[in-house]
Amino acid sequence: MPDHDPQLVRDQHGHWQRTYTAHAGMYGDQPSEPALHAAEVFREAGADDVLELGAGHGRDALFFARSGFTVLATDFSPVGLDQLRERAATDGLAQKVTTAVHDVREPLPLAEASVDAVFGHMLLCMALSSKEIHVLVDEVRRILRPGGTFVYTVRHTGDAHYGTGTGHGDDIWEHGGFAVHFFDSELVDALVDGWHLTEVHAFEEGELPRRLWRVTQALPR
Repeated sequence: MPDHDPQLVRDQHGHWQRTYTAHAGMYGDQPSEPALHAAEVFREAGADDVLELGAGHGRDALFFARSGFTVLATDFSPVGLDQLRERAATDGLAQKVTTAVHDVREPLPLAEASVDAVFGHMLLCMALSSKEIHVLVDEVRRILRPGGTFVYTVRHTGDAHYGTGTGHGDDIWEHGGFAVHFFDSELVDALVDGWHLTEVHAFEEGELPRRLWRVTQALPR
């Protein structure tokens, strides 16, 4: 697969825009389990600010803000981020949360060594090629301060949807309009090169259920 399939990128962008428009707040108000874990890890590491990749309508970004962190929430869906900002204003969190429309195929909109922690719940397993995922993790390393922590989750090759639906190559399979890059252990191992790996935690989410790994890794100080 090339760096990216332009048609797949366009299709996915449109699909997420339509999905957030039709189902405002589709993931509810409660934070995800990975966000609960990440907040504890970030707090123990002394983090003050958090970059969330793929924040969507903001259930986790708002939770981080309520937990005392300053948050930059990014997503490639303006519709999702509009919902996030509206909820932040309603909850009195507008001063704690800023948003930026951003496609992670592009460089992250932050300076080198400028943030304490990065979080991405199922962002890395979107319709990204393996090369794009490596470039993104390199970008995360660039913008994290020494000792900074990265917590991300991905669906993996043990998931029931892996190998079914419409295949796009490079372990990307599409179901119901949602394209997913299913990770294997070799990809996780490759992405931790140069980091301290704290944990790879297997868990399940949703009704299928989706099978995921929650990866926690940190830069050397």
